Amino acid sequence: MANLLTRIKNTVMADLHEALDKKENQNPIALLNQYLRECEVETEKVRKLLERQSQLKDQFTREHHQALEMAEKRKYQAEIAMRAGEAELQGFASQEQAQYEERAARLQEALMNAAKQQLELERKYEDMKHKLKDMHIRRLELMGRENVTRAHYRMDQVLDNNSYSDKAYSRFADMETYLDNLEEKIKTSHYRNTIDGRIAQLEKEFKSKETHSI
Repeated sequence: MANLLTRIKNTVMADLHEALDKKENQNPIALLNQYLRECEVETEKVRKLLERQSQLKDQFTREHHQALEMAEKRKYQAEIAMRAGEAELQGFASQEQAQYEERAARLQEALMNAAKQQLELERKYEDMKHKLKDMHIRRLELMGRENVTRAHYRMDQVLDNNSYSDKAYSRFADMETYLDNLEEKIKTSHYRNTIDGRIAQLEKEFKSKETHSI
């Protein structure tokens, strides 16, 4: 059963790859457009991650400042407790001061790393945008070449293909025949009208002479 499913899967994948190969051969520009859209989606994802990194860096900065402020506060309180002879309170404040100073040191290191990582992300993001722009320009160049190639192909079909030429000349011949027939009809009609008019004129003259002779 497992072997059968494997064979079916391999057959389906082979048919899929064959269909994709045919599609790529038929319309590479369409596949290029799809690839660029996918790159644009990935670039947008990176932009959002970069924004998130900037927010994290700002959060590290706030936490670092708060830790420094609390360390200074506990240091001052420890000094006040020492002056007052409150040893237990002094010990608690000094312990808190040490914890805040340790936290501030960790946050300082995290902030430096976050800033370094953000700078690296920004550099790579700019590289991505430049490459994406270059790919868009390259696509335009390919579309221009494709357009010219298609135009040449169509023109060559009209200029070199006898079937196109034969059809064109056949249409010209049909038009010439139609015009010849039309001109012949016009001439015949004109001649007929001329004869009818001339005969009618002669008849009128004959009648006039007969009347005068009587």
